[in-house]
Amino acid sequence: MQESLRERFFEDGAVLIKGCLNKEQLTRCREVYDWCVENPGPHATSMFDGTVQRSHVDNANANAKARLDDLVASLPLGRMFADLWGSENVWYFAEEVFLKAGGMGSRTLWHQDTSYLPWAGSHWANAWISFESVPRKNALEIIKGSHRGTQYDGTSFRDPNDPTDPLHGGDVLPRLPDIEAEREENPQAYDILSWATEPGDVVILHPHSLHGGAPVDADFPDRHTFVFRFFGDDATYRSLPDSRFTQSGLLFAEQMAALKDGDLFRSPVFRKVI
Repeated sequence: MQESLRERFFEDGAVLIKGCLNKEQLTRCREVYDWCVENPGPHATSMFDGTVQRSHVDNANANAKARLDDLVASLPLGRMFADLWGSENVWYFAEEVFLKAGGMGSRTLWHQDTSYLPWAGSHWANAWISFESVPRKNALEIIKGSHRGTQYDGTSFRDPNDPTDPLHGGDVLPRLPDIEAEREENPQAYDILSWATEPGDVVILHPHSLHGGAPVDADFPDRHTFVFRFFGDDATYRSLPDSRFTQSGLLFAEQMAALKDGDLFRSPVFRKVI
């Protein structure tokens, strides 16, 4: 791991790792990805199934957990994160599955994962793996350095006319800015990180970063992306506002129920990969 990559991750909140996975590793990832799409879990949301214009998102599919635990343990990601963070230990949290097809779909709204999950600390990261060659205009976007900034309320994803519709509500957390509206008025309003990627490349981001996915379009109609989430020694529990969710969020809430703010984020449910 180049020292410059470590510095950029901690300063910027995101980096691109070129050629991280080889062809055989990508093939194994795609096999598990396809199984997850065809066998969705209880948190999955889909639109236009059975058509070319298909959209699918899934998180922490319990039926896929054994497959995913074995898969990530066989990939170089755990060692990479240990090196990136300087962490003695690395654990795998869970997956996220994204499928956009047929040139259909608006962008994924700007958000921080830490609005939805009880995470704090510097040793967190999401590994984004796309199976296509993704043009920059259709790629994930991250606001540079936002992982060291304000914790905003999340978007509910329920109001198509309001990308900042509060997840938790009230005055507990500040409301998200309308980033796309601001960018329309001033394209330089935010310092945006984004990369064109090839199969085998991995985009790494801290989940406290403000991020969102650009849409597919007629020139790039299909995007299949696997996201693997990991944490290390400096990962702690930080409860969510007591609103729509439990204070531990929707994922692994039962396993997190005994943790208090500031406790190390640990549970036997999470596969230790390093």
